[in-house]
Amino acid sequence: MKTALVTGASKGIGAAIARRLERGGIRTIRRSSSQADLAQMEGIDKALEGIDSLDILVNNAAAQPAGPIETDTPESFDHLFAVNVRAPYFLIQRAPINDGGRIINVSSVATRMANPAQTSFAMTKGALETMSRTLAHQLGPRGITVNVVAPGATKTEANKDVFTPELTTAITTFTAQQRLGDQDDIADVVAFLASDDARWVTGQVIEASGGLFLGPPAQGVQ
Repeated sequence: MKTALVTGASKGIGAAIARRLERGGIRTIRRSSSQADLAQMEGIDKALEGIDSLDILVNNAAAQPAGPIETDTPESFDHLFAVNVRAPYFLIQRAPINDGGRIINVSSVATRMANPAQTSFAMTKGALETMSRTLAHQLGPRGITVNVVAPGATKTEANKDVFTPELTTAITTFTAQQRLGDQDDIADVVAFLASDDARWVTGQVIEASGGLFLGPPAQGVQ
């Protein structure tokens, strides 16, 4: 049986990823922020405690956006980079990932669009995507794939209050499939990349956004 580690798996997208992998017969170790503070190096080691063999690593945990630049602080900036960039990097470095393994990093559509409220957050996810391409090249000889899933606007139990009717209408108007994403939309893409079917896919950013901001609203959408 394969073993997976999913960070940030206590709720939302992370919990959905863990459930989806388990349905596929994968033994899944869940780590939440209460179990391991990924802003600290000690938390990274704690997240890997007791794991001596790993087939799949899903770096899903992330700090929330802090901004815009006028109100961002060095402390919030450093926290974002610690959780969103340093933690995945050193988890990959220290995890006992087997040859033929899978590394899946969760990014965001924020890397391809300009949102002043998420500047530093988008910077961290851009770094994550660059890291993933580089490590895909480095780890390829071992048969390890490294890919990125970039969700768009995704409604979960944890963030449902954020999506007011007005915001939902605004987002769906500019989404090709004309709805918000849900956590299972993301989990299914992660499960594919974790599977043997994705053995020849590496160094890629797979956007799972339903076509958010691909262009002007579709004809007929009001």
